[in-house]
Amino acid sequence: MENHKLNILVVDDETEIRRFLRVSLRANQFEVCEAENGLDALISIRKKKPDLMILDLGLPDMDGVEVTRRTRLISQLPIIILSVRDEETDKIQALDAGADDYLTKPFGVGELLARIRAVMRHTPKDGKESIYSVERLKMDVARHQVTLNRKNVDLTPNEFDILCILMQNAGKVVTHRSLIREVWGTSTENDDRMLRVNISNLRKKIEADPNQPYYLLTELGVGYRLKE
Repeated sequence: MENHKLNILVVDDETEIRRFLRVSLRANQFEVCEAENGLDALISIRKKKPDLMILDLGLPDMDGVEVTRRTRLISQLPIIILSVRDEETDKIQALDAGADDYLTKPFGVGELLARIRAVMRHTPKDGKESIYSVERLKMDVARHQVTLNRKNVDLTPNEFDILCILMQNAGKVVTHRSLIREVWGTSTENDDRMLRVNISNLRKKIEADPNQPYYLLTELGVGYRLKE
């Protein structure tokens, strides 16, 4: 990540917040583009193709959850939600809509940078082509592509990370803590909830019946295992 300046889209209607994020991110070698409402954010995603979006939930024209939903129709770029809302229902709605992480205001720059590093870990670092397959489910890590029955499956960066870890360890149980540490870099109660939401969304995309999973199996009280 040090060799490539990531372009981060900051979406917030508060000028002071945008200024704070712009100065902080540029000081840490990121490029920054800005939007003050949801519509401008969606236009910027199409035109500027940012590497990551930092999104406030309370926008003047549409809720950040709706922006997230619309973004997922056109892009799989990582999304970090910033919000003063600290209710679990708000977090779950944002994650269900396709957000990758959720940070409550006020927050420290160090924590935000750690979250950015965590959601960007899915990017292949060595350029080597790594392909994994379990029956009709296939993953090409270098191309960041997943197919099921030869049809593309669109995954968020966190969903891709989780599936990649499980495919690399097909047939083995991967603990909740291991997945959380690998994907988010931390181990907190909030991350445990995010893991459950991401697993649920992942099953909806790769399972014929998410309630009776064939590929992604639960080991109660321990973690998850991908069919060998």
